[in-house]
Amino acid sequence: MLWNASNVMDCRIEATDGSIGSVDDFLFDDESWTTRWLVVDTGTLFAGRRVLLPPSAVQSADPQQRTLSVSVTRQQVKDSPEIDTDAPVSRQQESSLYEHYGWAPYWGPYFYAPATGVAAPVVPPRAEPDRAASLQDRTERDPHLRSMNAVTGYYVDAEDGDIGHVEDFLLDSDGWAIRYVVVDTKNWWPGKKVLVPPVAFTDVNWGSETVRVELTRDQVRNGPEYDPKQTVERAFEERYHDYYGYPYYWR
Repeated sequence: MLWNASNVMDCRIEATDGSIGSVDDFLFDDESWTTRWLVVDTGTLFAGRRVLLPPSAVQSADPQQRTLSVSVTRQQVKDSPEIDTDAPVSRQQESSLYEHYGWAPYWGPYFYAPATGVAAPVVPPRAEPDRAASLQDRTERDPHLRSMNAVTGYYVDAEDGDIGHVEDFLLDSDGWAIRYVVVDTKNWWPGKKVLVPPVAFTDVNWGSETVRVELTRDQVRNGPEYDPKQTVERAFEERYHDYYGYPYYWR
C-alpha cells in the first residue's frame, strides 16, 4: 500500500506496551532513496525527546486509525541513546542505536526485520574509497542522510531547466521504501502534479535546495497527472513506468 509521507506525519506510534508518540519525520539516503529512519516525537512522554526507529521495526500500519505498531517496548525507547535529530546523524550514532535494540545495521549484508523475524537483504552499501575515509564516515555525519521534511519544497531541476518543486513522497508501507516523488509543476503549468520514480533523481543539493532529475521538462510535464485524493493502483503505476521507460519495481 502506498502512503503519502505527509499523511503519515503525526500518525500515532504504538509500542508493544503502549503509545510512545507520533511520526515527526523520515530520514532517507539520497543515493539509494531508501528510508533509513522514522523520527518519532515522544511529546511529553519522555520529556519531549525525538528518537529514531528503523522502518523494519514497524509491524503493521492502520491508515484508518492513523497508527503504526512497532516491535519495541516503551522502556527500550526511553533507554535509547540520546541523539539530536535536528543535527546531522553520524554513522557512529546509528551504530549505537542498532546495538541498543540488538539489530544488525542496514549497511551490513543483512539486517534483522523484527516484523518478520527473518534476515532480509538490503541495498548494498556505498563503496568506500579507503580505510581513512571509512573511519571518517563512521565518526562524522552521513552527507547522504536527508530529512523528508527538509527536502519537501526543494526545486526540481530537469535537464533543460526548472520544472517545479517537491510536493510530497509516496511510501510503500511494506518496508517504507520511497516509490515516487510527487512533483508539483504549478509554477509552470497551473495545478498539475506528477509522480517521478526515485531512479530518475541524480542529485540532492542542500546549499541550493534543489534536486536534479535525468528527465527533460517536457517529459515531466507530459507525464500522467497525479491526483493526491485518489488511491494509486497498480495499473496507474504501470502507466508511469511505461511512460518513463523504467522497470517495474515490483518485479
